[in-house]
Amino acid sequence: MAAGLRDVMKNGLYSIHVTLLDGRVGKGSGVILFRDGKILGGDAYLYYTGSYTVKDNNTFKGEMLVQRHTSPRGDDNPLFGGPAPVGIGVSGTHTDTRAEMTGTALVGKASLIFGATLHKLADVD
Repeated sequence: MAAGLRDVMKNGLYSIHVTLLDGRVGKGSGVILFRDGKILGGDAYLYYTGSYTVKDNNTFKGEMLVQRHTSPRGDDNPLFGGPAPVGIGVSGTHTDTRAEMTGTALVGKASLIFGATLHKLADVD
């Protein structure tokens, strides 16, 4: 693939901050690794696995499966943290140090639309 340097999302570990859209209330934060087309990440209750492709004009798209690894405590309510795995489609834009993305999570019969901001924390080979 003969992509220009601007067109390649940098492999790295990113912080991710998610906010629900469409008038719904909810936030979540964690870390997420983008490396050579693979996505891995998680937070206190959930982990994410998936893949992404980089398109022209500094855009990318991907899909993830979110699964719960720890049951919530007290009043904690993970955004996509039901007992069943949740499929998510995402698309966004990126620079060398950050990315913005939107996505749709299919939680049971409901679709949750969200926005997320990613900030690069570390380079990954």
